[in-house]
Amino acid sequence: MATTTPAPPPSVDPAELTADPYSVYARLREAGPVHRVAGADGVSAWLVTRYDDVRRALADPRLSLDKANAAPGGYRGLTLPPALDANLLNMDPPDHTRIRRLVSQAFTPRRIALLREPVRKTADLLLDAIEPHGHADLIASYAAPLPITVICELLGVAPQDRQDFRSWTDALVAPDPARPDQAAGAVRSMLAFFTQLIADKRAAPADDLLSALIAVRDDEDRLSEDELMSLVFLVLFAGYENTVHLIGNATLALLSHPGQLAALRADPGRLSGAVDELARYDGPVPLAIRRFPTEDITIGGVAIPAGETVLLSLASAHRDPHRFAEPDRLDIGRDTTGHLALGHGIHYCLGAPLARMETEVALAALLDRFPGLALDIPPDGLKWRPSPRARGLLALPVSY
Repeated sequence: MATTTPAPPPSVDPAELTADPYSVYARLREAGPVHRVAGADGVSAWLVTRYDDVRRALADPRLSLDKANAAPGGYRGLTLPPALDANLLNMDPPDHTRIRRLVSQAFTPRRIALLREPVRKTADLLLDAIEPHGHADLIASYAAPLPITVICELLGVAPQDRQDFRSWTDALVAPDPARPDQAAGAVRSMLAFFTQLIADKRAAPADDLLSALIAVRDDEDRLSEDELMSLVFLVLFAGYENTVHLIGNATLALLSHPGQLAALRADPGRLSGAVDELARYDGPVPLAIRRFPTEDITIGGVAIPAGETVLLSLASAHRDPHRFAEPDRLDIGRDTTGHLALGHGIHYCLGAPLARMETEVALAALLDRFPGLALDIPPDGLKWRPSPRARGLLALPVSY
């Protein structure tokens, strides 16, 4: 295939990318399949915008997640200490295969099915607490506490140890420019938290995922200490943060589309399929984790040198009209086969069954409890996280 030099991308207003990323990606997608852009830290990267290219790239073994394959001075993404960085989002086979196999048994469909009833009980308790008030911020009171409760119970984290976790993840995903040391402080706090948590579980093992992983580390030596710590970090961080945004974005989408909401209320059996469409329509992860070519490659006719950073836009791929008809329209009856909200290839989201189930249960409980649920948007509008890495609301005010 002949290679081309990409045209300069259309100008991108960071505020617009936060408030309405799909309009920005539409312009980029129309202008070309691949663009040279500035990454979050100002270092340049290659942005892939079209569905077919993004899907192929997600499964291309020449695109490495290992930062050792990054060119010097290139964009590397979130910087973490070694004790938190040895996780699946930074690994290629065979280490990726080995560690994924160890933890995958915790996320089988059968294990997830057993969690459905406890998740519904947690959802109902959260709704009990807000019901008397007639209004609430669904992020703070529902979408955030539900997944953190679920993932912490899965790992065996005590309730009193969960309260700071959201502030830590906020600092990592969307750091405050006015507080340059905030992210580093959050990393230190999380490292200290996980170190103590693992020590406590070693001293008093329980029937939970973390105790099982420690047994693998200590008795079979199939995990290094850094791999163990990093795996716990990833399960907590990804299993919590992405699900918060998926629940919040899905609720906003339904409340903003009364016809689709009415169709779902009329036939709750459609909820499982609706979750996939909601994830396609406004998913929590606009960009897949950065990748580094291990050799010179061509994507969309554009030559990309080895070691450079490649960013795959899931948000843009999901609005590509060559893959999804009328992609800007929410349609809970749509065939969403092939959507990429939970990844594709060997890095397909390990916690996908859990995230789907939690979102389905969260929406079912919410819609059952509040038939008059409505948006209560403030005069200055809804506020989104100022981050290209996460698509999520800071608050979702509703009345009922």
